[in-house]
Amino acid sequence: MSLLPAEVEKIAHLARLSISPDDIPEYARNLSNIIGLVEQMQAVDTTGVTPMAHPLDMAARLRPDEITECDGRAQFQSIAPQVAAGLYLVPKVIE
Repeated sequence: MSLLPAEVEKIAHLARLSISPDDIPEYARNLSNIIGLVEQMQAVDTTGVTPMAHPLDMAARLRPDEITECDGRAQFQSIAPQVAAGLYLVPKVIE
């Protein structure tokens, strides 16, 4: 599929891009090549292919879910200007 210059101009307008008229043929060629590549990839038969989360066939290393930091909330809230029920109180900024 090849894009016409008018289609490139419309795409540029929708994307709020400013393209000089001299560059439109090059954009049309590049976008047409991209669309052609997508069409080639869609034509590939993928029935029976298991989707993968990663291109390499390997298991992710997992670490134990353990607490590694101490609870410092009391220390941090001790220096806060206003605290109530474990929450930081801030002045109202929107009326």
